[in-house]
Amino acid sequence: MNAPVIVGVDGGPSAEDALVFGRWAAMTLDAPLVVAVVHPAPSALGSGRVDAEWVADRHRAAEAVLDQARAILAGNGEDVSYRIVASTSAAHGLHDLAEETAAEAIVVGSGRAGPKHRLFAGSTAERLLAGSVCPVAVAPAAMETPPGTLGRIGVAYVDTPDGRAALAMAARLAARTGSPLRLYTVVAETDASLPFLVGPDAEHAFLDTARETYELSLSRAVESVSGVAADWEIRIGDVVESLADLDDVDVLFCGSRGYGPARRVLLGGVSARLVRRARRPVVVVPRSG
Repeated sequence: MNAPVIVGVDGGPSAEDALVFGRWAAMTLDAPLVVAVVHPAPSALGSGRVDAEWVADRHRAAEAVLDQARAILAGNGEDVSYRIVASTSAAHGLHDLAEETAAEAIVVGSGRAGPKHRLFAGSTAERLLAGSVCPVAVAPAAMETPPGTLGRIGVAYVDTPDGRAALAMAARLAARTGSPLRLYTVVAETDASLPFLVGPDAEHAFLDTARETYELSLSRAVESVSGVAADWEIRIGDVVESLADLDDVDVLFCGSRGYGPARRVLLGGVSARLVRRARRPVVVVPRSG
């Protein structure tokens, strides 16, 4: 059986966003869909019957959350399974399930406090992004445009192991959808690149050199992608704001960060802020090497 796409739901208002994106991802990748809800495990320090009654109540609540998910996914076909996981936290439970099933990806919705049409990584998403063994996707609150309708896959690209891992997964998805790829690199604005003591001439020279370097790496990255139409764009400005404002991609892939153990998502500065603010779904990809 193909590796599944896991969607974590908690009954909150962002559950439908996660289910919509997860269903699209699973169908695109020809993967089974697993909808999971995590409830607290019995405490080793619990007080016997009181603890057992409380856990039973939480289990009933979890069943109700899955019933909501079944209603949202009604008519989706038979390749959907529903799981209740007992764990110390939602993130821990989803991590364990991902390892158990060798999951393709974990999908969660934005945090409860997130504004509409913007990502806001709640505690579950942020904990998932700290050490996940597979890519983690965060769907924005109340997506105005469903995934698969815009016809472009985006990649926040820098020529690092993380950037190349994100490009590889994005290219795989693009090949499945027939969508073109666009690679984005952001160069900081002039006044943000170097200390003012360096001087404007040196600063402009630095920016010109940086742009040439980025153009070369982007061109090579596009050439490395086979079977998929791809182009690139360099943007000027704040890296998080520039990427978060993208509204013409079905999904934006990015690396986690440039260090840490291989095959683990470790949330870096840009990706951490990006998942809180992006207008489109963001997939944070662990390094493959």
